[in-house]
Amino acid sequence: MSGIMDLLQGPMGQMIIQGVGSQLGGDTSKTQSALSAAIPMLMGALKKNASNPEKASGLLEALQNKHDGSILDNISGIFGGGSVNDDVVEDGDKILGHVLGEKKEVVAAAISKQHGLDMGTAMNILKMAAPVVMGMLGKQARQSNVSNPTDLTNIIGNMLGGHQEVEQHSSFIENLLDQDGDGSVVDDLFNMGKKFFGN
Repeated sequence: MSGIMDLLQGPMGQMIIQGVGSQLGGDTSKTQSALSAAIPMLMGALKKNASNPEKASGLLEALQNKHDGSILDNISGIFGGGSVNDDVVEDGDKILGHVLGEKKEVVAAAISKQHGLDMGTAMNILKMAAPVVMGMLGKQARQSNVSNPTDLTNIIGNMLGGHQEVEQHSSFIENLLDQDGDGSVVDDLFNMGKKFFGN
């Protein structure tokens, strides 16, 4: 089972990076670093959701009925034309609402601060990353014949790859979802990002 961060290292990942960068009019290096932050954050949020039986059932249903991995078969069509389909961005916004709730603004703010992006750009990167992350999870769940929602936590853990820094990043988001959160949370995420990305 491949790790989620392997995505950005291969041809598919580079196509996503270039497509998102073109859509947002930013430089590729900033886009890549922001996506590298967004992906483990989203996976951490999904892992947190999967630990709740009710939310896990809803997540598995979404993976089986919509986010089954088919988006990965059309990456070139979605991200290769210089603009990203509005339906994908809209879908991403809905996913963020489900997995991050009101904390999506805090996560976007942390990415914005860490990578020198405006808030709108950081939020759009999250919106574009979310359907891809869900697609990868759906593909892995299908390949592993997951039928029990409780198995999703292990699948997500395997996709995080066991890298300590990535696990710390995702675990922080899991904890964030349990907290009220204030301005200091952004600073905590920012400091973690500096350590994780060596900035």
